[in-house]
Amino acid sequence: MAKKAKKIAVIGSGPMGLACAYELLKNHHHVDVYEKDDRLGGMSACFDFDGLTIERYYHFICRTDTPLFDLLKELNLFNQLRWQDTKMGFFYNGVLYKWGDPIQLLKFPQLGFIDKLRYAVHVFYTKSIHNWNRLDQQNAIPWLKKWIGHKAYQMLWDYLFELKFYEHKAQISAAWIGTRIKRVALSRRNLFTEYLGYLEGGSDTLLRALEKHILAMQGDIYFNTSIERILTVHDQVQGVVVNGEKRFYDAVVSTMPLPYVPSVAPDLPQEIIDKIKAIKNCGVVCAILKLSSPLTENFWLNVNDPDMAIPGLIEYTNLYPMQDSIVYVPFYMPHNHPKYTLDDTSFLNEVFGYLHRINPEFSEKWVLAAQVSRYEFAQPICTPDFFEQLPPMQTPIQGFVMADTSYYYPEDRSISESVKIGKRLADLINC
Repeated sequence: MAKKAKKIAVIGSGPMGLACAYELLKNHHHVDVYEKDDRLGGMSACFDFDGLTIERYYHFICRTDTPLFDLLKELNLFNQLRWQDTKMGFFYNGVLYKWGDPIQLLKFPQLGFIDKLRYAVHVFYTKSIHNWNRLDQQNAIPWLKKWIGHKAYQMLWDYLFELKFYEHKAQISAAWIGTRIKRVALSRRNLFTEYLGYLEGGSDTLLRALEKHILAMQGDIYFNTSIERILTVHDQVQGVVVNGEKRFYDAVVSTMPLPYVPSVAPDLPQEIIDKIKAIKNCGVVCAILKLSSPLTENFWLNVNDPDMAIPGLIEYTNLYPMQDSIVYVPFYMPHNHPKYTLDDTSFLNEVFGYLHRINPEFSEKWVLAAQVSRYEFAQPICTPDFFEQLPPMQTPIQGFVMADTSYYYPEDRSISESVKIGKRLADLINC
């Protein structure tokens, strides 16, 4: 016997929310998506950057991103997937080194042979891990030091930890770091060549396709619309409040950042609210520049330089070729950090100095356009045993399920993980 169709509100139109809405509509539910922004996407949202439609924050695709591939095939978008050989660099103490393959590792003059051997063995070992339970109980720094040694850790990892996690650097899960290493290490054409993917048209191609299918299945998407409160009676969802108006639903799915949930769902048990409030996040201020000339030949450039307060930068056009060069420069920091509130010009001036340090030929005359974006909850601080610290997706309120990027753990942020978790949320409503 067919299950009764439900009327469902989905909060958030990022890939997670749209994937969830799409799955629910396929199961013949009635779905409304609410987005507080004026566009689709969340952290995957695109904007008009000097005539170019591009994401505010960079994304790339790896060969292990199976949930995304399955969705692309279903949406007839798999033929829009492109793959590119990419290069990695390492800017260390004022010198730009080639990086990312065994030959460049052997040529790197700042580490001894034993350090290099330990580093390589660690990557090969991490690629083979399938069960992360043991590493879930460990801190990343001691784990890395045990494998690659103190000198290699200080040179390759410590500055990154410091500039991304600040006071939380000693509390990061080894499992979370391990999955980051594995995902990129497995996305290679061969031992010597990194191989990453992108969609023609960027993430906007996927977002627009999901929007098209959602609307075709009689779903609705409301922009510039915030949910003020989730209504409940006797621990059962009754609906939501939008602009002071009650709208009745059988279920609500939240994909907004968890820190926003207690204010819209105050009827949650206190133990759930406490769990949400215990999760720490770091924010990001991301500068994006359009340059008339390439900065480097690298897609990913790691940085360890005392005169540069960034862990790295992405030269996106070395993955996705375009007429001009697109460079993303992310500054990660707690959202209560004093630097977070600096004006855009301050960040851009800092970035210009860094680009000149990396490539002395760089001139501000190269800059055709520049923009700064900020996201308060860009990255959860994934500590050991992190998944056990999360509140359940299925909350004690019947009909209310929730998730955000925290639930990717131990995986890192990616559109593929958004798709996977979006489908899991839909399954919770369907069951």
